[in-house]
Amino acid sequence: MKIVPDTSVIVDGRITGIVQEDEFRGSEVIVPEAVVSELEYQANRGRETGFNGLEELKNLQKLHKENIISMIFVGRRPTVDEISLSRGGEIDAMIRSTAREYDALLITSDRVQAEVGKAQGLDVFYIKPEVLEYEELEISKYFDENTMSVHLKENVVPMAKKGRPGEIQLVEIGKRPLKHSDISRMAREIVERAKSDFKSFIEIEMEGATVVQFREYRISIARPPFSEAFEITAVRPVARVSLEDYRLSDRLVERLRDTAKGVLIAGSPGAGKSTFAQAVAEFYSRDMKAVVKTMESPRDLQVGDEITQYAPIERDMQKTADILLLVRPDYTIYDELRKTRDFRIFADMRLAGVGMVGVVHATRPIDAIQRILGRVELGVIPSVVDTTIFIEDGEVKAVYDVSLTVKVPTGMQEADLARPVIEIRDLESGELMHEIYTYGEQTIVMDVSKAAPSGRKPSAHRIAEREIEREFRRRIPGARVRVELESDERARVWIDEKYIPQVIGKKGKTIEEIENSIGISIGVEPLEEREIEETLEVPVELAGNYVVLNFGKDAVGVSFDILVDDEYLFTATVGKKGTIKLRRDIELADIIMEAVKNSIPVRARVRPER
Repeated sequence: MKIVPDTSVIVDGRITGIVQEDEFRGSEVIVPEAVVSELEYQANRGRETGFNGLEELKNLQKLHKENIISMIFVGRRPTVDEISLSRGGEIDAMIRSTAREYDALLITSDRVQAEVGKAQGLDVFYIKPEVLEYEELEISKYFDENTMSVHLKENVVPMAKKGRPGEIQLVEIGKRPLKHSDISRMAREIVERAKSDFKSFIEIEMEGATVVQFREYRISIARPPFSEAFEITAVRPVARVSLEDYRLSDRLVERLRDTAKGVLIAGSPGAGKSTFAQAVAEFYSRDMKAVVKTMESPRDLQVGDEITQYAPIERDMQKTADILLLVRPDYTIYDELRKTRDFRIFADMRLAGVGMVGVVHATRPIDAIQRILGRVELGVIPSVVDTTIFIEDGEVKAVYDVSLTVKVPTGMQEADLARPVIEIRDLESGELMHEIYTYGEQTIVMDVSKAAPSGRKPSAHRIAEREIEREFRRRIPGARVRVELESDERARVWIDEKYIPQVIGKKGKTIEEIENSIGISIGVEPLEEREIEETLEVPVELAGNYVVLNFGKDAVGVSFDILVDDEYLFTATVGKKGTIKLRRDIELADIIMEAVKNSIPVRARVRPER
């Protein structure tokens, strides 16, 4: 019997088993060069399916050498254009042509290929996709009940992250480094089993990278040229929790139930954002009887069967959003927002009336809002995001209410400076934490909280520190001075070591005079012993009604924290002309000009992208 296997039945690894059955034993296996070329093309692009197919051809060659079958390669190699058009059926057409030419039986597990072959009068043996009984993957042996992720790499001892959000440790879980063959064997098993398990699927297959969702495991496979060595990373949720497990305040639960329609869940990697998002999804579905969908790439949220999980259609999440608007869900979980396109899709769906919950990376509560700035019109942000929830160590650490008002921003005094201002308030206390507004070409993010989050000092302390520093600079011109107010009665001053004797004075008279003048006790230490964060000094000039910070054209589009006396003032993005401009009649401009007047440098710290 002559048989022609197509690419599908070779890739899924079943052709070697078929040709050893009594019905096909001793067959002449005719492999079109088009099949080999397609597998080679996939392997060259680092796709696991290509390597799996080539491995299956090697297995057929072994059977050929053992005289179980005979095997020949026929036909011409397809052109690059024909291979690139393989999705349109060009390669499949060449395979059918080979079966027709040799009057052979076409064996395929591709339903479309089978139906077209029958329509053309070919003898076709269609093998339905095999659904195997669930068995654990080999990689699962590296997991225990406390394992969050497993990291396997050739020539490296297996590693795992164990614990729970906030208490994670990276530990060795093997005694010897893994070989290339070990990783290759596990990778092939993962891909083959994902095709045959009805609850698993290949999420992404690109050059050198494959992402598989196998049941509860999200598995990433990397190989050269994408990575320098063969690597497998598998992640599994440690626990599936409900919203009750977080012991949320009644105010936050009421907010989620009644008014929150645009929610951002933020936190650093491994903080527990996705776990909390799963709990929110279950809350909406189970407690509120709402229709809930998810948008994920890859799909790895562990949610109930009543919640449908969507991936990008044709690798485009916008197309997924278009379908979801027809489905009309009450709430959609978007995991996760990274690129500008993601934020805009999130905004479009929210403005269309869908309740949206987005997951974003952030290291501070305000960063969730910072990431959406510039991607969505400023005045529209409160309509898109009304609540941000910051997760740290698996717990809710901060919840912000986002609203829009028209007022004079904090620090400004003239009534005609009133403008739209986004107010960020702590949901529990109602305290105003941040204000966001535009001033000229700049978007200003101003920290106005009384509690001074992240260790920032109250305004009164910062003013006192500036006065102390001014006094030291007056007495010792040219000295580098840093001041930290430790309490209302004591300050610590760091100054260049060579000036310390001059500051102390004979028998301590000079420092005593300064203490009496200022009214607090002062400790003096060498400046070199104090860690100073790397910043750059920014040239400042006046231009009409503006104070201009000059960064240069190379910094266009970069966001900076602006500091004076090492104290944070605001965050802004460099405009098209390489500058950040502030009107002269606002408090921020006064602080900067006062610093310049007293020879205090204005410095900037690059805000890293997240």
